[in-house]
Order: sequence, then structure tokens, then C-alpha cells
Amino acid sequence: MEAYENARIYIEKTKAFHDHHICKKDFQEGDEVLLYNSRLRFMPEKFRLWWDGPFRVKEVKPYGVAKLFHPQSGATFKVNIHRVKKYHGYKSPREVEVFLHEDAPGRGEV
Repeated sequence: MEAYENARIYIEKTKAFHDHHICKKDFQEGDEVLLYNSRLRFMPEKFRLWWDGPFRVKEVKPYGVAKLFHPQSGATFKVNIHRVKKYHGYKSPREVEVFLHEDAPGRGEV
């Protein structure tokens, strides 16, 4: 009986840990998202991008379906909500100023 009790406790703790780390996907109309490209799985190229986009959410339907709109082509299609993630935008690297160090006047070369 002690083994059954320990197994039950283990299962409860494992479920609580798993449920704590699940990110809820709540998309609103107008959000920008990236779409997972599952067809690349069979391509041998190592550095392929697995995510396409950004797409804009046109409508969120019940049972985990989202209607996406591609702004460049104008295409609209439905996908499972598990295949999308939020797009946070491209942040360009900061511009860095470069100052060239000049030798001080009056110093000779050694």
C-alpha cells in the first residue's frame, strides 16, 4: 500500500510541475504570430528557419483554430493554434560609434 501511495504522490507532483510550465496561448485579433513549418523536418539543411511569418491573426475560432492573414500575399488560411507562437518584432542591433585612436602629437615611433 505504501508503494501505491508513493506512486500517487509522484504522479500528482509530476502533473503539477507540468501544468505549471504550460504557456497559455491566448491570441487576439490583430496579433502578429509566427507559423511552425513542419515540412522542413525532412530537409537536411542544418540552419533552416523552422518558423515562417509574421502573419496577422484575423480571427480566433473555438477548439484551437486560428484564421491567419498573410499581409504580403493577402492569403487567408486556418491553422491549429498549437502551430503558432507570438511574434515580438525584429529589434535591430544598436548602432555603435567607432572612434579611431590617433597617436598623440610629438610621440615618435619606437
